[in-house]
Amino acid sequence: MLFPPSLPPTPSGRSLGRVETPPEVVRFMVGLAEAPKGGRVLEPACADGPFLRAFREAHGTGYRFVGVEIDPNALDLPPWAEGVVADFLLWEPGEAFDLILGNPPYGALGAGARLPAPLRAAYRQRFSTWRGRYNLYGAFLEKGVRLLREGGTLCFVVPAGWMVLEEFALLRTFLAREGALEVYYLGRAFPGLKVRATVLRFRKGGRGLWLYDAEGKPPEPLLEDPLWQGEMVRFPHPEALALEREGLPMGRLFRLHFAARSPEVRAHPLTQKAPGPGLVPVLTGRNLLPGRIDYETPYSGLYFPQAEVHRLKPFYAFPRLVVGHTRHYRVVAAWDGRAYPWREEFHLLPKEGVRVDWEGVVAYLNGPLAQAYYRGLYREVVPHLTRAMLERFPLPKDLVLTGP
Repeated sequence: MLFPPSLPPTPSGRSLGRVETPPEVVRFMVGLAEAPKGGRVLEPACADGPFLRAFREAHGTGYRFVGVEIDPNALDLPPWAEGVVADFLLWEPGEAFDLILGNPPYGALGAGARLPAPLRAAYRQRFSTWRGRYNLYGAFLEKGVRLLREGGTLCFVVPAGWMVLEEFALLRTFLAREGALEVYYLGRAFPGLKVRATVLRFRKGGRGLWLYDAEGKPPEPLLEDPLWQGEMVRFPHPEALALEREGLPMGRLFRLHFAARSPEVRAHPLTQKAPGPGLVPVLTGRNLLPGRIDYETPYSGLYFPQAEVHRLKPFYAFPRLVVGHTRHYRVVAAWDGRAYPWREEFHLLPKEGVRVDWEGVVAYLNGPLAQAYYRGLYREVVPHLTRAMLERFPLPKDLVLTGP
């Protein structure tokens, strides 16, 4: 195994987010894959090599097939393929490949993937796209691109979050710089899983982005951007884009804050676990309802002195707009006129010189126009609203009384 002596092997199986690929997705990807006769074809995290087997069945023999698998108990390739027991992210084969295809493991670090600290440090040092709570599939994408020969093709199926999440901004820039990218949005292609999937076909060299809708149907072209430089990949919904052109971005009007997270609230010396004089519940997303806030139900099980909320977060001292972070593909907003402490969610205060019709803003954000905008541009790519999405969210100009 190709681990440095100081590094333990990476966990295998579901601990690294290995998910079996549906046969119809394998067939679809093999139909997109290509390599010259005699070329080198690689499947990372291969197990029994479903992509190598399908490619050979569809395209025939005459290729050099290689599979890399970290778990020796899972490696089960046919005799015509070369099997390598190694950590793909640390593996250095010494030669490039014509085609790399497969389904890399998924797992946000600290959530689905729990890696030993030395191994995480080794990954962070090797990958230029590593950022924040990175996901393993991002590292697999960078590694795959680096192992391609010029003009070679990479075909991976990965979660759709890379399209919009900030932790993948460096990856998007890297892909845009290194070659041309076709994105096929599959939606919910993995039965029993909440993840929304995309198939990426990347050609090393060249330039540009092509987006296709392949959600339960033959691919339909949606977007062509020959000058793509790594921006968020959004669906070109005409009405939503018109709202952006006609409205004002909320990031221009408001200071966006994110509430204290659970560990921060629990660790604060003023936090209490039982109600008492002067204490109010620490509110959570369950207290946030469309257009109103449930101030009474203590879902968090935590309490904080009302007069000292600024000690938890300074902006808690002010009435403000609260917008839901994880509300499963919809926008939920309400006005917190009591200035309560919160755990999670976005909290918006107007910038200097900005006055808005707060009642109108709340009604708009909970209304059908805002929901159509959100679903039109982002569909179900990620189940939560991100800061970057909220900063770009357009507010109708008639709701802004004075602006910056």
